[in-house]
Amino acid sequence: MKKYLIKRLLQSIPILIGITIMTFAIMQLAPGNPMQTMIDPKISAEEMQRAQENLGMNDSLPVQYVTWLKEIAQGNFGYTVKTGQSVGGLIVERLPATLLLTGTAFIMAFAIGVPLGVYSATHRYKLPDYVLTVISFVGISIPSFFFGLALIFIFALKLGWLPTSGMITVGADYSGFQLFVDYLKHVTLPAIVLALPTIAVVMRFTRSSMLEVLNQDFIRTADSKGLSKKVVYLKHGLRNALIPVITIFGLSIPFLFGGAYITEHIFNWPGMGSLGIQSIVAREYPVIMALNLFTSILVMSGNLLADVMYAWADPRIRY
Repeated sequence: MKKYLIKRLLQSIPILIGITIMTFAIMQLAPGNPMQTMIDPKISAEEMQRAQENLGMNDSLPVQYVTWLKEIAQGNFGYTVKTGQSVGGLIVERLPATLLLTGTAFIMAFAIGVPLGVYSATHRYKLPDYVLTVISFVGISIPSFFFGLALIFIFALKLGWLPTSGMITVGADYSGFQLFVDYLKHVTLPAIVLALPTIAVVMRFTRSSMLEVLNQDFIRTADSKGLSKKVVYLKHGLRNALIPVITIFGLSIPFLFGGAYITEHIFNWPGMGSLGIQSIVAREYPVIMALNLFTSILVMSGNLLADVMYAWADPRIRY
């Protein structure tokens, strides 16, 4: 396993370089440039040219790319054009809020999706199975922005149970358990919106894989020995049915971070998703490039984590 991990980490280096090339190229193909958002009639053309020269925007594309890559290697992701703030510091500032939201949605997705998938498989072709199937298709199909606005209208505006937006109550001086409850109230609605598609996918994959495993000979052998249904389903069936679910486990990490863009914007959540949308509107290319690179690293990390979990779920897998 150790050799496999080292090999995978070494293989990720050229992949990362390719990602940086694509990210840089896509940003160069985008219309306009950051300086166009700062046009002021009082600024002369000479001053504008001088500003572009200081930012390195007049250099050739290979020179700009190599310069950007060198700075990334040193941990410097650049600075925002309008405020001059460090991009790395800006992302670190927004990262805890996004981790709280995506982490809650991630736990919710698998804590709900896997048991529902097992229940659906063990009650196949019965009313609960049909109901859960309909719910899963609705969860996959419904747009997140519509679902989010619907939850805000019902639970925040009509019932008044939960807040409409934000991460904490503005002006409230909570601490300890009260602060935890306040965080929980604010994270509930956006986490449900973010987790719903993943819950539906995990539930369908778990059901399909569980049905396949339940038809295997070792399940019939365990059942014929007089073991309880709970032991047969959970100890013998579920673990062998987890392989496809583990694939979703790894791939859902970047999916949740990508879905956080819309969800955070709807609920005014102060995370990286809101930062990404603001950067797109303001043409803050260094921020967009840093966020793309961060998401790409998450994809590779998720795939590596899934491979490691394969060996845990199935002892027959050896690297």
